[in-house]
Amino acid sequence: MPHCPLCSSADVSLFHEDANKRIQRPYYQCLQCQLVFVPESFFLSQSAEKAEYDLHRNHDNDSGYRQFLKRFSDPYEERLRQSFKHDSAEPLSLLEFGCGPGPVLAHMLEASGHHVTLYDAFYYPNLSVLADTDYHGISATEVIEHLHAPKDVFELWLGCLKPRGILGVMTKLVKDRAAFAQWHYKNDPTHVCFFSEATFAYLADQYGLHYEQVDRDVAIFCKF
Repeated sequence: MPHCPLCSSADVSLFHEDANKRIQRPYYQCLQCQLVFVPESFFLSQSAEKAEYDLHRNHDNDSGYRQFLKRFSDPYEERLRQSFKHDSAEPLSLLEFGCGPGPVLAHMLEASGHHVTLYDAFYYPNLSVLADTDYHGISATEVIEHLHAPKDVFELWLGCLKPRGILGVMTKLVKDRAAFAQWHYKNDPTHVCFFSEATFAYLADQYGLHYEQVDRDVAIFCKF
């Protein structure tokens, strides 16, 4: 049995096995943190993974995509304002992690007056920006489900945040086995980690964070 990539527990069980034409792989669930995950042996190569991302077509002039992101940006910016309302009027320093080739969210946040730094392992692979420990906020929209080492990345994010910093995550959530079996989200071969509210609550407890599920696929964490 594989170990959980989020909490390292060996207490895992088979959750689902898929066998459609495009993708054939098993999914395990950790009985400690409830993460559903794909074993490492089923990860795509870097070149194959990037080829999938190159198919994405997200542009600033796509009003539907901007409206989709607004469901994230509105509560994210609201929590940032609440957390840093007593600070100076200087622009907040934000990190958009996993921005992809078209950083539409960054442009939206910059239009609100924030300073946004980009990081993406394939399109903006500047590791030096991850050495900064002074970000007011970090956004990860449709990112966390792609992570091969989610524990390492989650801890990296927390290390980059100021006290009272806000981490915003957007990802679709696991409900139950029956829904998972019919779920289109698992059919993307680059999706290897699937979170639930129980998983996010575990992370909040483990790292001493305040956690809110502000929309069906938007979670906000605050670092004390």
